Amino acid sequence: MRLTVIIVNYNVKYFLEQCLASVHAAMRGIEVEVIVVDNNSVDGSNEMVEEKFPWVNLIANKDNTGFSKANNQGMRIAKGEYILLLNPDTVVKEDTFSKVLHFMDAHPEAGGLGVPMVDGKGILLPESKRGLPTPETSFYKIFGISKIFPKSKKFNRYYLGHLSYDETCEIEILAGAFMFMRKKALDQVGLLDEAFFMYGEDIDLSWRIIQGGWNNYYFPETSIIHYKGESTKKGSLNYVYVFYNAMIIFARKHFSASHAKWFSFFIQVAVWMRASVSIVSRVVTASLLPLADAAVLSLGIYTFADHYSQWQSKNFDGSLMLISASVITAFTLIGNWLNGAYDRPVFPQRTLKAVLLVSIITLLIYSLLPETIRFSRIVILLSSLFAIVSLPLVHAVFSKIISGKWNWQGNPKKRILLIGSEEEGMRVQTFLHQIDYPIASFEQMNSEKSRSLSLFEYVRIHKIQEVIFCAKDLSSSEIISEMGALSSLQLEFKIAPPESLFIIGSQHIQSATEGFFVTVNSISNTLNKRQKRAFDLISSFFTLVLFPSILFTSKPLTAFTNGLKVFVGKKSWVGYGKVSAEFASQLPKIKSGILTPNKNAMVLNEDGIQQMNAIYAKDYSWWKDFKSFTSQFKQIGN
Repeated sequence: MRLTVIIVNYNVKYFLEQCLASVHAAMRGIEVEVIVVDNNSVDGSNEMVEEKFPWVNLIANKDNTGFSKANNQGMRIAKGEYILLLNPDTVVKEDTFSKVLHFMDAHPEAGGLGVPMVDGKGILLPESKRGLPTPETSFYKIFGISKIFPKSKKFNRYYLGHLSYDETCEIEILAGAFMFMRKKALDQVGLLDEAFFMYGEDIDLSWRIIQGGWNNYYFPETSIIHYKGESTKKGSLNYVYVFYNAMIIFARKHFSASHAKWFSFFIQVAVWMRASVSIVSRVVTASLLPLADAAVLSLGIYTFADHYSQWQSKNFDGSLMLISASVITAFTLIGNWLNGAYDRPVFPQRTLKAVLLVSIITLLIYSLLPETIRFSRIVILLSSLFAIVSLPLVHAVFSKIISGKWNWQGNPKKRILLIGSEEEGMRVQTFLHQIDYPIASFEQMNSEKSRSLSLFEYVRIHKIQEVIFCAKDLSSSEIISEMGALSSLQLEFKIAPPESLFIIGSQHIQSATEGFFVTVNSISNTLNKRQKRAFDLISSFFTLVLFPSILFTSKPLTAFTNGLKVFVGKKSWVGYGKVSAEFASQLPKIKSGILTPNKNAMVLNEDGIQQMNAIYAKDYSWWKDFKSFTSQFKQIGN
């Protein structure tokens, strides 16, 4: 056996499928075994592997054992002369295995090898080649000095900035996403240290390979896509803590006691500093826009009140005006938050919708108030009109400052270029229309035509914003090559695997990767989860307050108990219909519901219920919950 490929998977089913398809293409003509170790995924990964890749040796763990332990499970049974640890969110070229095997055969002193990695936007990832994170090297990296001097051998040793990305060279640290190693070297130095749960194990093993007398190489004659960030979000505080804690474990293991002590102290200080800066930055960033809204709206209310009082020669009660201004401002901020107006990126259209709704509700509530506590109808009306005009404008200016774009809609339409056959183009275009993907224009180019003319110039002239590659018609090598050539245009790239109901792409390193397989408005969307909880909270509150209405339900006492459970967040009014665990694992996780999305769910078979659940999950809105709640109110005691 020439090569054993080991992939550890955790809830990234669609990326794993694409990865295994690329691995299968790269295996041709080579004796390769593939081992997938699944760390208790609940997204149907195991079933997908068994159905579509029966030649894969699947190890299904009953819990999440971590990256190191799971890889070791595979390496202990590996039969290959070489072992490749490969992330599931990667795509390898068709020639990757043959080229790296040829290089390793020609360099018997080589213990490990890494290759250039590009992210989902075609941008080269600097961790493709790395140096040992000594205290000095880590200091320059943590405090950003390496970014100031990216080519410096001294200041950017972490990413070996002085070495060219286009030339084969010796390196110290291999990237865990693609660690190609000689089994003979591993037999000598040992496997991954299981003290590392997720990060640092690649650094530790790479350094042990060098200490064992072997060399590690960076080999640029092939490359892979590494989407990054599927298992963790790189910008999170948890990532900072786990990553730097792994550095402390490494220091205690490989540095002298005195060096390890100082390094550990330095790392802990860096973690606290990084965490403090991150928390302050998040608080400031999150509160900036709401504070601006509050200031603008309050200024408008007091300005209108002042002018109106002078015009009518009347004085307003100061405390009543303060309460009215505070309530209107609070209602507006809450409405904006519930409608996602403060989410990033900022879209003023969301603000306009929220302010319109809040203004209508405010005026309705005002009309129901006793005359003694009313403020001024005309001031409230003028303030509402002012909010409708001014707040979307504030958000538009904020969006322009942050992103450089005058974003308006939440899902701006895109000019899309699809590269592939006419048949695949029609299939993908139909799929995009089915999920209501925002398309401004859709153009298609077959792979031969894309090679015969300057794709770069075509994309630039036609102002293409997104390129979709059909994996059925283009090789992984062609896709990666085209992404690299177009990377400077800041496009969105996506890959459409053949005969699959999903499209995969990636935005930025800091953000989770997109996987379109149901819809862009899934119930798992943060905004939808927020609105669903808000509906549950408000509707359960009024249900409990208007207690006599419960007497009209089938089981009043149970209805009251259910209302309490929904109010405290243990349940939701509307949830999935009951299906088997296998079907349930294919849907986004939500709280169990008192009611189902369809009042006729009781007469459906399991396939029908699953279809109902899928429709509910793929295109959720709080209005659907409202309709289900009102139409099935008598059953809330179920």
